[in-house]
Amino acid sequence: MSKFAVYGAVLLLALAGQALAAEVNWPRVADSADGVPIAYEVQGSGEPTLVFIHGWSGDGRYWRGQLPHFSQSHRVVTVDLAGHGHSGQGREAHTLPAFGEDVKAVLDDLEVEQAILIGHSMGGPVSVEAARLMPERVIGIIGVDTFHDVAAEVDQEQRDALLEPLKEDFAPAAREFVASMFIDSTDATLRDWVMQDMAAAPPEVAISAMQEMLSRQADGEAAQQFEELTIPVVAINADLWPTDVDANRELLPDFDAVIMEESDHFLHMAKPAAFNRELERMIGTPP
Repeated sequence: MSKFAVYGAVLLLALAGQALAAEVNWPRVADSADGVPIAYEVQGSGEPTLVFIHGWSGDGRYWRGQLPHFSQSHRVVTVDLAGHGHSGQGREAHTLPAFGEDVKAVLDDLEVEQAILIGHSMGGPVSVEAARLMPERVIGIIGVDTFHDVAAEVDQEQRDALLEPLKEDFAPAAREFVASMFIDSTDATLRDWVMQDMAAAPPEVAISAMQEMLSRQADGEAAQQFEELTIPVVAINADLWPTDVDANRELLPDFDAVIMEESDHFLHMAKPAAFNRELERMIGTPP
């Protein structure tokens, strides 16, 4: 091979390498209000921006069943809240207001003008916190198996029953807790992965976040903040636990929910095609 041929081959390889590198969608990082770095990923284009917020002890990976579909028509953002996924671990108390600041930091970094927040489980109340921080930018909230009864009473005995096993021996208690969120027909591989993944969460983060959620439910702050919202809120919930639409409407008259039958807490992962159809329909609800 001549030196010109060798040079040409090297040049082609270099150009191909640059093209491949340009296609890599690397995660980004934004600093939250307290300085904790928040990892997030962006795909697609189109407004409004859809911001997917994971639940307790999860991260952005839990939305893999939604990203290919919705990134075809929207800019899609997944966030790892502080202490979760690839985000920073330096926060002492993992509160819902602080998680709301995490979401705001990402939207600030992307200069998002209009967003719909889509929150699974704990991501629902986190979405409420974020919307309170950005009323001019958040045009709607879609809960995913959350907002079952925002004003439901939670007594100390119920709080202790959830928290004490996690404090005593986190991993096995977390696995048992998560196992109760599935139905028998859910794919066993998915169920086992979620159980093991959530049980591997940092115990101090998980326990702090759980204490925060239960405290806000118990003292009525969750209901008060829900009642103060001025944007549409809808939910796509499983039939594993009852959703009291009427009770929620006493706080927020325009609240609505759709119930997916024979599904469980991780309905967006277990039945992504059916869930995506409902979510696509719901996205048309906020103005």
